[in-house]
Amino acid sequence: MTTAPWRDPALTASARVDDLISRMTLEEKTAQLYGVWVGASTDGDGVAPLQREMTADYDWAELITRGLGQLTRPFGTAPVDPALGAQALARAQRRITEAGRFGIPALAHEECLAGFTTWQATAYPVPLAWGASWDPGLVEEMAGAIGRDLRAVGVHQGLAPVLDVVRDPRWGRVEETIGEDPYLVGTIGAAYVRGLESAGIVATLKHFAGYASSAGARNLAPVRAGVREFADITLPPFEFALREGGARSVMAAYTDTDGVPASADPGLLTELLREEWGFTGTVVADYFGVGFLQTQHRIAGTEAGAAHAALAAGLDVELPTLKCYGTPLIEAVRAGEVPESLIDRAARRVLLQKCELGLLDEDWSPEPTERIDLDSTTNRALARRLAEESVVLLDNPDGLLPLAPDTRIAVVGPRAADALAMLGCYSFPSHVLTHHPDIPTGIEIPTVLQALRTELPDAKVTFTEGCGVDDPDTGGFEEAVARTAEADVCVAVLGDRAGLFGRGTSGEGCDVTDLRLPGVQGELLDSLVATGVPVVLILLTGRPYALGRWDGRLGAVVQAFFPGEEGGPAVAGVLSGRVNPSGRLPVSVPRVPGGQPWTYLQPPLGLAGEVSNLDPTPLYAFGHGRSYTEFVWEEFTGAAPAEIGTDGTYDVSLTVRNAGGRAGAEVVQLYLHDPVASVTRPDVRLIGYQRLELEPGESRRVTFRFHAELSAFTDRKGRRVVEPGDLELRLSASSAEVRHTAPLRVTGAVCEVGTDRRLRCETEVS
Repeated sequence: MTTAPWRDPALTASARVDDLISRMTLEEKTAQLYGVWVGASTDGDGVAPLQREMTADYDWAELITRGLGQLTRPFGTAPVDPALGAQALARAQRRITEAGRFGIPALAHEECLAGFTTWQATAYPVPLAWGASWDPGLVEEMAGAIGRDLRAVGVHQGLAPVLDVVRDPRWGRVEETIGEDPYLVGTIGAAYVRGLESAGIVATLKHFAGYASSAGARNLAPVRAGVREFADITLPPFEFALREGGARSVMAAYTDTDGVPASADPGLLTELLREEWGFTGTVVADYFGVGFLQTQHRIAGTEAGAAHAALAAGLDVELPTLKCYGTPLIEAVRAGEVPESLIDRAARRVLLQKCELGLLDEDWSPEPTERIDLDSTTNRALARRLAEESVVLLDNPDGLLPLAPDTRIAVVGPRAADALAMLGCYSFPSHVLTHHPDIPTGIEIPTVLQALRTELPDAKVTFTEGCGVDDPDTGGFEEAVARTAEADVCVAVLGDRAGLFGRGTSGEGCDVTDLRLPGVQGELLDSLVATGVPVVLILLTGRPYALGRWDGRLGAVVQAFFPGEEGGPAVAGVLSGRVNPSGRLPVSVPRVPGGQPWTYLQPPLGLAGEVSNLDPTPLYAFGHGRSYTEFVWEEFTGAAPAEIGTDGTYDVSLTVRNAGGRAGAEVVQLYLHDPVASVTRPDVRLIGYQRLELEPGESRRVTFRFHAELSAFTDRKGRRVVEPGDLELRLSASSAEVRHTAPLRVTGAVCEVGTDRRLRCETEVS
């Protein structure tokens, strides 16, 4: 029997796909351009926006005779035993390959934002906690583990990471982001992509682009970011993840920027992404994003018109299920309204990716080949390490922490004894299991209360909730105050409940009007402080909340951003002293709750000044975090003025010594201050960092190799340029805590830089 060229692994992928497409009908090519979401609910609360209205009916048996592009969330739609789910997916793939003429399997995708979003899989810390760790290596290791779990059950593509840069902390999806700085988001995000791709999983960057800049912090609201904000803040993390991570897929954002929806923007999806950046992978829709061009953006009057607009822009795959790319598109092509060449272009990209994944090979098999354990001891150890590194000690003014082992502790608060307090909205128990209340969580999630009792077995620990997360009932205050008055210290565990579309206080579609603690938690905290007993505030949240009301009134403040299934022991370890906190803030913590949604990347007029009575200065700055040990920064080189050309480099170095009595980690941060430029610039912005783990008395020397291209920005003509002039490099413990400065003059003519410019400040540790 002669093997068709498209089946021949000796040929190039391009030659194989060209041969295959030449044999396919219009219906078969189009079938590669959409997914099918088996089991998606069409009534009640969904896990995607407008899911009930947008989910279409189809005849599965008839549909797969044409082939199928993707299978949407075979594990993440409802609780399924992983081993049984892998077998069910294999059966579905066999049906698909047997039904179509060419026997091409579907590409299966899943969410994996904080771990594989399925039952019994490890729930890792959310991305905001990754940012708080300032540890790209550990994030890459975690992503590799997630990728291997996905592959073990037959999944090919992961819808992560989120590379949106926080612009307004009132936005519900802050927990899904890595932080408010593009350099931190880019370096951590690229590490996650490397890890996922190393396991053979197609990483999907989202949301391209501008989604987090929605007006008023409302989910899916129009984006009104300017050209420079878009170029210098929104886009760089995607460049990092493509150039350094090797991501093979990009997800178009829901939003529109200056009136043009991302899903129908050829300037974004084709001219920038493919022609300028050289991307060759697939562009997929955010769920129902193609249909939204008709129903929400109203730039198309029909489903076929929406399909045409998306395909013409460069959007290849409609997810999560067929709506516009099915019969309406085929009929429009037949009628001459949509060029078939657009179908061919998108199908070629999809099939090239399937070829790379081995899905066109004759010996491909859907059967799982490995033992399936999605919450292994190795996974849990990774989750514990990342949780511990991500806990941020915001304040400990009088050394109240660590707690004495035999102290009397009143644990109070709605987040202390709830396992879901550890999880973000894309962790399976929060994302799906809320619709299945009779199904157990599937993984062990110790609460802060349980973990603290384990951590301090000799302590006398009492507990009362005090209030709910977001209800107005203050009936529990009296008991909370009474228990606190009897204790040596009160541990107040407050924060968010993750959910979707208003069903939580944090998460997708859970935007807020201001940054007060949810419900009456702030009033509860006031009551506890009024007892005179020292209060340790533990925050388990998906965003920063305003804490200025309690500045100077608390014994200590600990911030954990949804730290995952091992978050309880991680927080308890910080309280006991077993863990020396090393997290640093990936977002600023505001002083007051409303009036000035703010991130640290502000030009002079965005800072405090006499032109406004509102002071936006945060209570705790971006990059801030304390430790139980003391670090000394010494032997700095770079204080003398220096000069380099617009293509030159300059090294700044210092030695960090652990002068305390216990091991700990310091994060040295390098910021750039550009005092005069042709357009307004942020007063400071992060351009490098290095995490250093040091034993007592140990010292390490860190060198930052600054290149002039790291000072580049978008000028008035839309060019990315390095301008001559004075700069200042600032070695800092946070964006507001400068330890050393290095004055630097850049000389020569204005230098335009391209897409091959340096993105990263190289560091050397000795």
